[in-house]
Amino acid sequence: MTHNATLQIIFLFLILILIAPPIGYYIAGIYQGTIRPINRFLGPLEQILYRVCGIDPHREMDWKQYLSAMLLLNALGFLVTYAIQRLQATLPFNPQSFSEVPPLIAFNTATSFVTNTNWQAYAGEKTLSYFTQAGALTVQQFISAATGMSLLMALIRGLIAEQKEHLGNFWVDTLRGILYVLLPLSCVLALFLVSQGTIQNTLPYQSIQPLQSFTAPSLSKPQGRASAHHNSEAPLSSAQVQQLPMGPVASQVAIKILGSNGGGFFNTNAAHPFENPSPLACFVQLIGLLLIPVALCITFGSLVGDKRQGWAILITMLLLTLPLVYGTCILENQTNPLLEGLPLIETANIEGKETRFGITQSAIWATFTTATSNGSVNAMLDAFMPLGGMIPLWLMQLGEVTFGGVGSGLSGMLVMVIIAVFIAGLMVGRTPEYLGKKIEPHDLKMACLAVLIPPLLIVLVTAIAVLNPLALSASNASGPHGFTQVLYAFTSMVYNNGSAFSGLQADNHFYTVVGSICMLIGRYGVAIPTLAMAGSLARKKKIATSAGTLLTHTPLFIGLLIAIVLLLGALSFFPALSLGPIAEHFLLWEKT
Repeated sequence: MTHNATLQIIFLFLILILIAPPIGYYIAGIYQGTIRPINRFLGPLEQILYRVCGIDPHREMDWKQYLSAMLLLNALGFLVTYAIQRLQATLPFNPQSFSEVPPLIAFNTATSFVTNTNWQAYAGEKTLSYFTQAGALTVQQFISAATGMSLLMALIRGLIAEQKEHLGNFWVDTLRGILYVLLPLSCVLALFLVSQGTIQNTLPYQSIQPLQSFTAPSLSKPQGRASAHHNSEAPLSSAQVQQLPMGPVASQVAIKILGSNGGGFFNTNAAHPFENPSPLACFVQLIGLLLIPVALCITFGSLVGDKRQGWAILITMLLLTLPLVYGTCILENQTNPLLEGLPLIETANIEGKETRFGITQSAIWATFTTATSNGSVNAMLDAFMPLGGMIPLWLMQLGEVTFGGVGSGLSGMLVMVIIAVFIAGLMVGRTPEYLGKKIEPHDLKMACLAVLIPPLLIVLVTAIAVLNPLALSASNASGPHGFTQVLYAFTSMVYNNGSAFSGLQADNHFYTVVGSICMLIGRYGVAIPTLAMAGSLARKKKIATSAGTLLTHTPLFIGLLIAIVLLLGALSFFPALSLGPIAEHFLLWEKT
């Protein structure tokens, strides 16, 4: 572990802590409708969109109406995304004349982008037209991220409301999240990325004369089967002319980063020089990965009228994330024991890492992208050391709450807070309260459903996969590493992350079908009980703070919350991790 790596980690988090508060207060003002200067410019457009879409911005919704609106928008998004993929051969902006996407891949992709998972069972530059990339996938990246923010706003309103049925208006919340938050920030980031070399065009693929002949997968024809992380079936061709893929990349990369989406334009995602062209661009994107999730903690404190509550949750997330970021950097800077004694100049684990970024930025990216539900990659996770790869896996298994997706991560952490408050109440023999609201059996049941559905599903489908010959055929490894590939894939899909160990063939029929179901359950199996809990909390009367009230902004409560998050993650997944990366680690050292 170098001093440079330590400085990079410290510098990243210092910048985030400095710039997140003003953005957090800005977001709070947007959802409260108090940002007047911005409204002068975008307010008229907002009103026009209300009229065009037939939205009554003054109509309030209860939790069931809010949920129905969310499901309706997501269902329409799924149908449109699926249709565009299936019809892309007849649609414009298809200079490579790609044919329609196969039905199963189109179904999986539509499910993936609607649920904010962005799991990719295809290679974008070989499969999708510019119209599909921009008109279907990029649009859904905005909508799915805004949906997560709307879910958070509904939960916050449930906590601050008093004896009310309504949680706001889903259509208004989603439109404001896109128009005032995601779109402006994405424009700024896209312009910066273009200045660094990220491409943004609609040109056909460009042919260039390389310095020497090469053998590489052909880009001249669309591939019938493609995988985001593994494409062994692509035909190889030796040529004197190389094709460079083009496209509207910067606009998709910006929302990919800021919206905790992760869906890359190219097969190699953020390792591709047209997506992530320089170390500076990589550094700024690392900030973008955590920017909105960190800012939303400040937004929460502002909206509930107690800034200490927001900072307590932010500190909790930081204390959970920082050691794991640092630990991954340490593990990847160690020598692979199988290489010890060889005359090598570089002794750290550089396999599978882009030389432009090195070990540090690759390790930080791997942890940031799984601490959030982003899922983009700038290195091959399959080539990480066993424990180095386990940390990104476990970050997801903690519940995607450190920091989690845009909106959905903080919602998940608030569910953890409800559980922590209830446990603390049992310890001292008092009725648990949070922000003046009694936590009753119905609330705890909904919180438990939101916390327990994902791990139960992951363990179940992983067990099915390792017994299924079709699923096993998708892996290029056996033993503990092959098991880790399967466990990582289903953890990623259920927790709506989207990253994968690159040795797994993502377009395998088992993973496209079962994975799609997992993504849907992972998204809505958590969202539905969270909204039900928000509706229950909104109907309650607030209780005045007394001498016996548990303070939820103190170091004691932060420690309790950290213990609850770690305990749930350890109890749910430690046996599976023992069979995968932990066993692989001991086997690796045993061979030496």
